[in-house]
Amino acid sequence: MAAERLPTATRLKALGTVLVQGPTARGGRVYRARPPRRSRLTGRAALLALVVCSLVVALAYPMRQWVTQRSDIADQRRQSERAREQVKQLQEQKARLEDPAYVEAQAREHLHYVRPGETGYSVVDGSGPAKRRTDQGAANRPWYSNLWDGVDATDSP
Repeated sequence: MAAERLPTATRLKALGTVLVQGPTARGGRVYRARPPRRSRLTGRAALLALVVCSLVVALAYPMRQWVTQRSDIADQRRQSERAREQVKQLQEQKARLEDPAYVEAQAREHLHYVRPGETGYSVVDGSGPAKRRTDQGAANRPWYSNLWDGVDATDSP
Protein backbone atom coordinates (compact mmCIF):
# COMPACT_ATOMS: atom_id res chain seq x y z
CA MET A 1 0.00 0.00 0.00
CA ALA A 2 2.89 2.34 0.67
CA ALA A 3 3.95 1.75 -2.89
CA GLU A 4 0.62 3.08 -4.15
CA ARG A 5 0.86 6.29 -2.17
CA LEU A 6 4.31 7.21 -3.32
CA PRO A 7 3.50 7.49 -6.99
CA THR A 8 0.31 9.37 -6.10
CA ALA A 9 2.26 11.77 -3.91
CA THR A 10 4.75 12.24 -6.69
CA ARG A 11 1.94 12.91 -9.11
CA LEU A 12 0.27 15.37 -6.74
CA LYS A 13 3.54 17.23 -6.17
CA ALA A 14 3.99 17.48 -9.88
CA LEU A 15 0.52 19.00 -10.16
CA GLY A 16 1.37 21.55 -7.45
CA THR A 17 -0.58 20.02 -4.58
CA VAL A 18 1.24 19.32 -1.32
CA LEU A 19 0.42 16.36 0.85
CA VAL A 20 -0.08 17.05 4.54
CA GLN A 21 0.26 14.31 7.10
CA GLY A 22 -2.37 14.25 9.88
CA PRO A 23 -3.51 11.83 12.59
CA THR A 24 -6.65 9.73 12.39
CA ALA A 25 -8.94 8.44 15.13
CA ARG A 26 -7.37 4.97 14.97
CA GLY A 27 -3.80 6.23 15.22
CA GLY A 28 -2.96 5.75 11.57
CA ARG A 29 -1.74 8.37 9.20
CA VAL A 30 -3.80 9.98 6.50
CA TYR A 31 -2.46 12.12 3.76
CA ARG A 32 -4.67 14.87 2.44
CA ALA A 33 -4.02 17.30 -0.33
CA ARG A 34 -3.50 20.97 0.46
CA PRO A 35 -3.52 23.68 -2.18
CA PRO A 36 -0.10 25.24 -2.84
CA ARG A 37 0.77 28.47 -1.01
CA ARG A 38 0.45 31.58 -3.04
CA SER A 39 3.19 34.11 -2.95
CA ARG A 40 2.32 37.20 -0.90
CA LEU A 41 4.14 39.46 -3.35
CA THR A 42 1.96 39.89 -6.39
CA GLY A 43 2.70 41.92 -9.47
CA ARG A 44 0.53 44.78 -8.25
CA ALA A 45 2.27 44.86 -4.85
CA ALA A 46 5.67 44.90 -6.53
CA LEU A 47 4.59 47.77 -8.79
CA LEU A 48 3.22 49.68 -5.79
CA ALA A 49 6.48 49.16 -3.88
CA LEU A 50 8.44 50.40 -6.89
CA VAL A 51 6.27 53.55 -7.14
CA VAL A 52 6.60 54.27 -3.41
CA CYS A 53 10.39 53.85 -3.53
CA SER A 54 10.57 56.12 -6.56
CA LEU A 55 8.57 58.80 -4.76
CA VAL A 56 10.77 58.56 -1.67
CA VAL A 57 13.93 58.90 -3.77
CA ALA A 58 12.46 61.77 -5.81
CA LEU A 59 11.33 63.72 -2.71
CA ALA A 60 14.31 63.07 -0.42
CA TYR A 61 16.56 65.85 -1.80
CA PRO A 62 13.87 68.58 -1.93
CA MET A 63 12.77 67.73 1.61
CA ARG A 64 16.36 67.98 2.85
CA GLN A 65 16.71 71.36 1.13
CA TRP A 66 13.45 72.54 2.69
CA VAL A 67 14.57 71.55 6.19
CA THR A 68 17.96 73.23 5.67
CA GLN A 69 16.32 76.43 4.44
CA ARG A 70 13.93 76.50 7.40
CA SER A 71 16.93 76.21 9.73
CA ASP A 72 18.71 79.03 7.89
CA ILE A 73 15.62 81.23 8.14
CA ALA A 74 15.43 80.62 11.90
CA ASP A 75 19.13 81.55 12.25
CA GLN A 76 18.61 84.75 10.26
CA ARG A 77 15.67 85.70 12.47
CA ARG A 78 17.76 85.19 15.62
CA GLN A 79 20.57 87.32 14.18
CA SER A 80 18.07 90.02 13.23
CA GLU A 81 16.68 90.07 16.77
CA ARG A 82 20.20 90.37 18.23
CA ALA A 83 20.95 93.24 15.85
CA ARG A 84 17.76 95.03 16.94
CA GLU A 85 18.78 94.65 20.60
CA GLN A 86 22.23 96.03 19.83
CA VAL A 87 20.76 99.01 17.93
CA LYS A 88 18.50 99.73 20.89
CA GLN A 89 21.46 99.65 23.32
CA LEU A 90 23.52 101.91 21.06
CA GLN A 91 20.66 104.40 20.79
CA GLU A 92 20.38 104.48 24.59
CA GLN A 93 24.15 105.03 24.88
CA LYS A 94 23.97 107.81 22.30
CA ALA A 95 21.22 109.52 24.30
CA ARG A 96 23.36 109.31 27.47
CA LEU A 97 26.42 110.72 25.68
CA GLU A 98 24.43 113.73 24.53
CA ASP A 99 23.99 114.73 28.18
CA PRO A 100 26.93 117.01 29.20
CA ALA A 101 26.71 115.99 32.87
CA TYR A 102 27.16 112.31 31.98
CA VAL A 103 30.14 113.09 29.71
CA GLU A 104 31.76 115.16 32.47
CA ALA A 105 31.25 112.37 35.04
CA GLN A 106 32.80 109.83 32.70
CA ALA A 107 35.80 112.08 31.99
CA ARG A 108 36.39 112.65 35.70
CA GLU A 109 36.11 108.94 36.50
CA HIS A 110 38.07 107.37 33.66
CA LEU A 111 40.44 110.13 32.54
CA HIS A 112 40.99 111.81 35.95
CA TYR A 113 40.03 115.23 34.62
CA VAL A 114 39.62 118.14 37.04
CA ARG A 115 38.06 121.54 36.56
CA PRO A 116 40.17 124.66 36.61
CA GLY A 117 40.85 125.63 40.19
CA GLU A 118 40.36 122.08 41.54
CA THR A 119 43.25 120.01 42.85
CA GLY A 120 43.50 116.42 41.65
CA TYR A 121 45.00 113.71 43.80
CA SER A 122 46.13 110.21 42.86
CA VAL A 123 46.26 107.84 45.80
CA VAL A 124 48.61 104.92 45.53
CA ASP A 125 47.58 102.27 48.01
CA GLY A 126 50.26 99.70 47.20
CA SER A 127 47.78 97.01 46.16
CA GLY A 128 49.12 96.85 42.60
CA PRO A 129 52.02 94.63 41.51
CA ALA A 130 55.36 95.96 42.64
CA LYS A 131 57.82 96.41 39.80
CA ARG A 132 61.39 96.48 40.93
CA ARG A 133 64.22 97.44 38.70
CA THR A 134 66.98 94.99 39.40
CA ASP A 135 69.72 96.53 37.31
CA GLN A 136 69.41 100.25 36.74
CA GLY A 137 72.91 100.87 35.45
CA ALA A 138 73.15 98.01 32.92
CA ALA A 139 72.87 100.37 29.98
CA ASN A 140 75.78 102.49 31.23
CA ARG A 141 78.22 99.55 31.59
CA PRO A 142 80.20 97.90 28.79
CA TRP A 143 78.62 94.86 27.13
CA TYR A 144 81.22 92.36 28.32
CA SER A 145 80.54 93.33 31.93
CA ASN A 146 76.85 92.59 31.45
CA LEU A 147 77.74 89.27 29.79
CA TRP A 148 80.05 88.24 32.63
CA ASP A 149 77.43 89.17 35.25
CA GLY A 150 74.90 87.00 33.41
CA VAL A 151 77.28 84.03 33.39
CA ASP A 152 78.00 84.53 37.09
CA ALA A 153 74.31 84.66 37.91
CA THR A 154 73.71 81.44 36.00
CA ASP A 155 76.57 79.58 37.70
CA SER A 156 75.57 80.51 41.24
CA PRO A 157 73.03 78.14 42.84
